Formats: sequence, structure tokens, C-alpha cells
Amino acid sequence: MARIVMKFGGTSVAGLDRIRNAASRVKAEVDRGNEVAVTVSAMAGETNRLVGLVTDISRLHDAREYDVVVSAGEQVTSGLMALALQSIGVSARSWLAWQLPIETDDVHGKARIQGIETQEMIRRFGERQVAVVAGFQGLAPTGRITTLGRGGSDTSAVALAAALHADRCDIYTDVDGVYTTDPRIVPKARKINRITYEEMLEMASLGAKVLQTRSVELAMKMGVRVQVLSSFEDTPGTLVVDEDEIVEQQIVSGIAYSRDEGKITLLGVADRPGVAASIFGPLADSSVNVDMIVQSTSADGKSTDITFTVGKTDFERAMDILKRLQSEIGIKGIKTDQNVVKISVIGVGMRSHAGVAQAMFRTLADKGINIQVISTSEIKISVLIAEDYTELALRALHTAYGLDTD
Repeated sequence: MARIVMKFGGTSVAGLDRIRNAASRVKAEVDRGNEVAVTVSAMAGETNRLVGLVTDISRLHDAREYDVVVSAGEQVTSGLMALALQSIGVSARSWLAWQLPIETDDVHGKARIQGIETQEMIRRFGERQVAVVAGFQGLAPTGRITTLGRGGSDTSAVALAAALHADRCDIYTDVDGVYTTDPRIVPKARKINRITYEEMLEMASLGAKVLQTRSVELAMKMGVRVQVLSSFEDTPGTLVVDEDEIVEQQIVSGIAYSRDEGKITLLGVADRPGVAASIFGPLADSSVNVDMIVQSTSADGKSTDITFTVGKTDFERAMDILKRLQSEIGIKGIKTDQNVVKISVIGVGMRSHAGVAQAMFRTLADKGINIQVISTSEIKISVLIAEDYTELALRALHTAYGLDTD
């Protein structure tokens, strides 16, 4: 007997037929003798609809009331899932965040989970009852409902699995696992059987939409084994596990890309101590996240050009700040380019193998693709290129690293 948390995303509960399909998967685990807790998202599109209602009625809305409204979608699906299970002979009861409770801080709209009370749920496991928990929700110390931010149901499921000491957390989505890259762009992409937390975290943060970044961070911290599965196909998924569970490491496990990049170049900045802090400090104070950075000093050593990237949603805010700083710091000019894409090669095997960067640079050069910015970490190499070359770069790199299906 195992203890399993099963999470169903919005597309998996998008209508009554899909809820019934999800319920049949839960029943299959119960019939195997397993103890099961289910976490559900709102129906596909429902959270967007609720957010739209809030913003239409009040642009500068009270975040506490925002949470009351947008958390309603998960309440509906948790009740419907419990009813669907009951209709096929499975004892089930729905739980909202305040009923367990799922305790969070009081940062409304993007709360963080601080603890989950599971004693009563575990007692009911002994009575063969399935717990259906509304994802995305929490309870603030003030007693008010909170929400965890977009994609927060993944985090709810992983946190519940950790609190229950579950054997596994199964995330059911509209894809059948994690792929070496986007199969819509690279038809030869293949499904990964096992991937490390670190690799999955890099892929999630770089644009892969399979798992929410915070949920992967939490799984890695708490040692929760996560499996990504399709709600619609009976095929093996992808296990996200500790590095020790993967016997033979791939040098490169996957290639991710992000179109959410805007490049900013500051020209002729005075080359003196403290200038970088005077630029990036105000950006950080305004919650503008700066990603890739490269600096080149002039031949006379008196000025420098600084190039960096920010998310497209932060682009206009960043430009407003930089224009205010331009005369104060002594920036001679500002160049921008939003038609760029970040391509990242990821793999824990890179720690012990040389030549990965060289292969990336050579492959792109052979295709006539110019690299604008480079950044690296222990298990990742990222480059910024013109967006027009996205598909060509992904396919060429996928082949170069031996990731194509046979």
C-alpha cells in the first residue's frame, strides 16, 4: 500500500466528462489499496474569468477580496470531484484550505505555505476515504483566505505530499511527461523518463510550462518524488527525483527556450566603482528582475557598455527607471531589442564533462546564428539570439547533443 497525492490541473477538470475521467483514475489507485489525496485546480479558464471580474469592478482592488473571489474556482471543482467519486462508489470528502487548515503567511495573492494540518485526513485514510483538497488556497494568520499565485495548485499538491509523507505526488496535465524540448517545434523531441529536481527547476524557470517553478523548489527541498502524467493517455510519465536516483546521467538532458526576454544596452556608462549598483539597485527596488548581464569596457578604460535582459512584462517599467537615471549616472545612450529569445542547454552531467559550451557555440555558428549574450551556471548554458532563429537553433542543438529520437 502506498500513500499518493494526485493533482489534476485545469484542463484535466475542464468539464464534467473530464472530472469523471479524473475520478476514474483516482478510483484505480484506491482499488490498488492505496491511500489517496486529490488536489484540484479550477476548471480551465475559470481563474482568468474570475480575475477579469475583479479587475473590471476595481482596478486598484483590495488583495484580500481578490483572494476571496479567485479562490472560488477550486471550491467548485473540489466539490464536483468528491461527488464524481461518490457516484462511482468511492468514499470521498472535499476539503477547503480553512478546513484542514493549510496555513500560509498573509501576503495575499502570492502567499507561501507555512504548514498543513493532516491528522484528521490521515484518520479518514484509515476509513478508506479519499480527501479532495482545493488547490491554490490557504489560510492567513488573520483567518482570511489567501491564494498562492498563478499555478499555485502544483505547490499545494507538493506541500500536501510533504505533509502527508506521501510516497509520490502525481501531477496530471494535458501532456504525457517532460520532453527534451518543445515537441511542437522539434518533432524529434523525446520524453524523459527521469529528470533531476535541479534540471526540472531550470527548465520550469526557463519557460517549460509543465510544472510551476515554486512547486519544483518545494519538491527538491522536501524530497517529494513528483511524477508528471497525462490525464488522457495511459502511458508512463516523467519522474522528477533526486540526482542519486538516476544511475546514468545524460550530459545534456534538455533544451529550453524563453521568448519572455527584452534586451537593454546602456551605452557609454562611466567606468567607475558603484555605477552598476546605481543602475541595478533602483531596478531591484522596483521588483524588476534582471537576468543575463554582460559588460564591455572601452579601450581607454573610461567608459563601458552594459547589456542585460528583463522580462517583457517588466520592460516598460525598467525603461522608465533607466530614463530617469540617464542624466544622473551619465548614460550616453540606450538601445533596446525585444525580438530576442533565450536558449538554454541544461544537464547535471555538464558538471563532469567539458566541451558542452563549445558544442553549443559551434552549432549555432554553423547555422549562421549570432550570439548576443551568454550566461552560465553549474548545470546550464544560456545564450540570447534573435527570435527569428528560435526553431532553427532548437532543432540544431537538439541534434548536436544527441537528443533526437531514433
